[in-house]
Amino acid sequence: MKTNKEIKVYKAYLNSPVGLIEITGSEDAILKVSFVEEKFESEFKTNSCVQNCADQLREYFNGGRKEFELKLKPAGTEFQKKVWDELLKIPFGYTKSYLFISKMIGDTLAIRAAAKANGQNPIAIIIPCHRVIGSDGSLTGYAGGLWRKKWLLEHEQKFSEGEKQLELLL
Repeated sequence: MKTNKEIKVYKAYLNSPVGLIEITGSEDAILKVSFVEEKFESEFKTNSCVQNCADQLREYFNGGRKEFELKLKPAGTEFQKKVWDELLKIPFGYTKSYLFISKMIGDTLAIRAAAKANGQNPIAIIIPCHRVIGSDGSLTGYAGGLWRKKWLLEHEQKFSEGEKQLELLL
């Protein structure tokens, strides 16, 4: 009988304008990007995958990166992954509503479920859940705190270079 190979987990930390970010990855994919108050492990192993993610996030915060080129492997249900796949389609500098996301996954009645999946996104910033706002244009919930959501949206607007900025697509 085969035994499941234990996945090695690697970490990196990044001090950013929106606080300390913990990046967790496997040998070849990013598993989690989250805001933390402090480094939780005094000793952690890093690898090229998580270091590449940290480098790309640094470029994003410096205004030089609008799209991430990383292999992502977020843990979640099939429904959550469907929502997160839609979030990845929201371009830098744009926003969409929860209603739009529920339409894109094929069920306008799933707006609350889509909003919940959005809030459970384990890969902050890279899977851009911060780009989802209320249908009325209001900044609604963000697991990292509304101040971070506001900062990220303003940051993207600042570096949109003449693109249609923060357009709400209903």
